[in-house]
Formats: sequence, structure tokens, C-alpha cells
Amino acid sequence: MNFDNLSRELDFALQFSRQAAEVASQVQRDMVLSTLTKSDRSPVTTADFAIQALAGRLIHDTFPGDVLVAEESAAMIRDGKAPASLEEINKVLSRIWPETTPDKIFHWVDYGAGVPGDRFWTLDPIDGTKGFIRGDQYATAIALVIEGRVELGVLSCPKLNLETAGSARSSGGSLLVAARGKGAWLTSLGDGGGFSRLSVSAAREPRQATVVRSFEDSHTNTGQLDRLVQLLGIESEPIRMDSQAKYAVVAAGAADLLVRFRSANREYDAAKIWDHAAGALIVEEAGGCVTDLHGKPLDFSTGRTLARNVGLLASNRHLHGAILAGLRTVLS
Repeated sequence: MNFDNLSRELDFALQFSRQAAEVASQVQRDMVLSTLTKSDRSPVTTADFAIQALAGRLIHDTFPGDVLVAEESAAMIRDGKAPASLEEINKVLSRIWPETTPDKIFHWVDYGAGVPGDRFWTLDPIDGTKGFIRGDQYATAIALVIEGRVELGVLSCPKLNLETAGSARSSGGSLLVAARGKGAWLTSLGDGGGFSRLSVSAAREPRQATVVRSFEDSHTNTGQLDRLVQLLGIESEPIRMDSQAKYAVVAAGAADLLVRFRSANREYDAAKIWDHAAGALIVEEAGGCVTDLHGKPLDFSTGRTLARNVGLLASNRHLHGAILAGLRTVLS
């Protein structure tokens, strides 16, 4: 696995992702699962803030000229309305940096408020927070975007054990990495063993496809999704899970399709770049295809959201044309 000119960035992203997984596991072990509620009514936990603070400090120290564009804001813990949460975050980070203080936490978290430019990192510290709280699937997703294109992406999926052709099943969670033009790769998050190359499925008949969809119905338009499944004659039960772990199972060939419609619930209308950057590149580099529902490539050059895209379709590439044809009927 040779990533040439991105080797330093790759080493950083892998090291960060493993450390982030340890932080998340520590929070779960200590049962530090108190949550706050954001303006869109989605939850945020100690792990979200601690991992974003971790990224903020490490990126500043390692790549001081780079910008971080991330999901969380320190405002929720700075205003004094959540002293217990701030205390918990401080406890977690003090195990890494004994000199941690609340002011430093605020600064590290808000390092993620950067403005996207020619080169920046984007991060979702805990993607699938509800899954994290339930003890189900979640991911930490970090990606490097250069001149509007995702060039490097890493997914840490502590609850997801995958396998690829000719390799042993990963244990203790999965770590997936891709660089543009260099393929997508899988290793075990738990033992840090070797990497095996990821490859999407070979399925070509829509009726035989397996769809992976959000655990939460509010993240998509379930009526449109059910209509598409019926139109295409898809027979298998969908796989339901939280987070960009859905991209991971498509990249590994364990599912064939991921479709996300614009939700009828407006709080999920705007697709955020950190929700898709790492996962989309990993699927593409595994041989798949990722577009919006109209077949347009995802555009990461428009700021913090995918403002020029509507919905999401990730497939094994063989099925993409047939699914887009079905979508034209469903969306008409």
C-alpha cells in the first residue's frame, strides 16, 4: 500500500483514527454517555467533543497551515449550561495531555470551525451518535480535500467487522483507508495487522441487490426509498445501520447499494461534507460509484455542505445506471 506524496498525511490519519477509537471506547467503558441536544435536535456526546478536540490539536501541531472543517462547536460546552459534560471531556483528554484545561478544549474544538479552501481536513468525530449511544454502529470519519476533491479518506468503525476475498475476517472493528488512484484498503482496528484491498460486489441484477439504509427513518424519505425498492424488484431485506459504516459495507461487497433521499424532515435537508467525504472516496476506490440522485458527482467545493447535490447514491458501479433510471421514475 503505497500512497506516495500523501504518505505523511496517511500516517497521521491512521494514527489519529486509532487514537479516536480508543477515546470513544474509553467513553463507553466509563459510561460517560451524557448527551446534549443541538438545534437540529440531534444528540452530541462527550466523545464527539473529545475526538474533535483531539483532531484540532493534532492537525494544528502536525500541519499548522491546514484548516479543519468539522461538525461540532464549543459553544454548547462554553456557555456553562453543561458543566458535567465539560468535566467529562476534560477527564478524557487529560489522560492524553495532563495540561488540558477547559480553555484549551474550547480552542481545540473550535479549530474545526475553519473555512474550506484549497486544502482542508474534514471530520465527523462520531458519525452515528445515536448508534454510539445504543452500542451499535458508529464511525469516526476524516478526509483530506484538496482543490475541491477528496484525496484521502479514513473510516474507523469500532463495531464493524468486515472481511475481503482471500483475507481473514477483521476483529475488534475495522479501519478503512483510501487515497485517490491508490485503491481502498481494510485492516483490523483491534490488532493493527496488514491491509487487504477492498472490492465492491459483482452483482448486476437489481432484484438481487442488497440495500444498506439508515437505522433512523428520519434520515431519508422512506416512501420514496420503498417505492424504488419495489420498482426494481429488490427481494432481500435491507441492512439497517448508522453512520458511514454503510459506505464501508458497500466498499467491502457486503452490500450493493446505498440510497439516501432528501428527508421530509427538514433538519436533515443539507448534506454536510463530513458525512460523506471519507466514505464516498473509499467506495469509489473500491471500484464503486458515488453520485447524487441525478447522477452528478458529489461536489466538495461549495463549503460545509453539498449544496449542488441532491441526495446520495453509492453502488458497486454495475448497478448504477439501472438505479438512476429507477430514480428518474421515483423522483418525477
